[in-house]
Amino acid sequence: MVYTIVAAGLALIGGFAISYMLLHLFLRKKRQSIIREAESEAEVIRKDKILQAKEKFLTLKTEHEKVINETNNRLIQFETRLKQKETAVSQRMEEFQRKKNEIDAIRNNLTGQLELVEKRTEELDKMHKNQIERLENISGMSADEAKNQLIENLKAEARTAAMSYINEAMDEAKMTANKEAKRVVIQTIQRVATEAAIENSVTVFHIESDEIKGRIIGREGRNIRALEAATGVEIIVDDTPEAIILSAFDPVRREIARLALHQLVTDGRIHPARIEEVVGKVQKQVEEEIVEVGKRTAIDLGIHGLHPELIRLIGKMKYRSSYGQNLLQHSREVANLCAIMASELGLNTKLAKRAGLLHDIGKVPDDEPELPHAILGMKLAEKYKEKPEICNAIGSHHDEVEMTTLIAPLVQVCDAISGARPGARREIVESYIKRLKEMEQLALSYPGVLKTFAIQAGRELRVIVGSEKVTDQEAERLSFDIAQKIQDEMTYPGQVKITVIRETRAISFAK
Repeated sequence: MVYTIVAAGLALIGGFAISYMLLHLFLRKKRQSIIREAESEAEVIRKDKILQAKEKFLTLKTEHEKVINETNNRLIQFETRLKQKETAVSQRMEEFQRKKNEIDAIRNNLTGQLELVEKRTEELDKMHKNQIERLENISGMSADEAKNQLIENLKAEARTAAMSYINEAMDEAKMTANKEAKRVVIQTIQRVATEAAIENSVTVFHIESDEIKGRIIGREGRNIRALEAATGVEIIVDDTPEAIILSAFDPVRREIARLALHQLVTDGRIHPARIEEVVGKVQKQVEEEIVEVGKRTAIDLGIHGLHPELIRLIGKMKYRSSYGQNLLQHSREVANLCAIMASELGLNTKLAKRAGLLHDIGKVPDDEPELPHAILGMKLAEKYKEKPEICNAIGSHHDEVEMTTLIAPLVQVCDAISGARPGARREIVESYIKRLKEMEQLALSYPGVLKTFAIQAGRELRVIVGSEKVTDQEAERLSFDIAQKIQDEMTYPGQVKITVIRETRAISFAK
């Protein structure tokens, strides 16, 4: 029994020992397995960290090389600029040294010349003294005595010459006194006429604020130059508040400039291309208005069957003046006077009124032939199939042709009545406008001239030439030739400035 218990205890102890050994062996293997797995994971982590370190190193190396390259490039550029500046400084130093050498050479040359001049001056002084001494010995007089005697002789000769000159001047003055007096009077009249014409040759364009003046002038004056070139009107922008002055002897040009300015200021777009476009449109509008005025005048006077061209010429009278009197108003007045007088005399009132309206039609032709306006008006009336009585009345109202009908003296008398009333006319203005037209036509006769505009009351003539026909050198020559021709062929007060404008334009279209 005891042995059994001992055997069982030994067996149990042996089981425990074996179990312990097996457990110890199992744990040992498990630990080794965990260690191997940990070592494997550690190796993977180590390799990953090494790879990340290499990538980081490469990235840093790349950035470092980039920074170094940029720094090197900046250094190279700086060195290049430095070399260029050194080269420029060297060139300037060489130029400075060369100029200094030249100045030194000139200074040395001038010093030598001054020394030579001083030597020669001393020699001349010595020679002069020797000559004076020799002359004193020869003449037996001192220099002061000889000088006094010479002065007395010269006084006598001067008196004789002066008296002769005075007598000649007086004789010449007597001969030319009348001529000179007439010249002074004519010149005075012309100057007064110019002042009166200026008053009759301007239009005031009102603006809302002075800021618009700057927009009208444009950058470096390009807008105002384009407007003046397109219209032929001088645009005066001065200190006058809220006003711009348009100056031109031709009322049609002033009206076109006024309407164009109004449209440009209202629209707000002001530039050279827009200016030319607006001026072209306004010219068409004014032409249409001229025709409308002619039609309205004919209807108001009860005159029918007029040729369309005659109606247009009647409308142009609105923008013309006869001796300072509005031509359309004058013609309407003459037509009404003719109708009244014809009615009193028992003549054909319709023919008389028609002749009265058309009697000054020769003052508004499109071209300017060298004919009296009465003859020109008669030819125009004949051209557009007016009756012979009317043609004769038009041509004879200034006695250029013989009167053949009773209407002719009637038109002449009514024309005189309309023009003779106080304040109706100012003859000086008519001659002034005729002179300006002649000035423009004279410049327009030269080849290559496209437009001519007389501005500043005839004190300046602007001539616009084609750039493809006239060169810059020819433009200078043309200005001189026109000035000489005006000086030789025309009479005018003061002086006339001839400005030849040659402008090259390049135009293309994007399609």
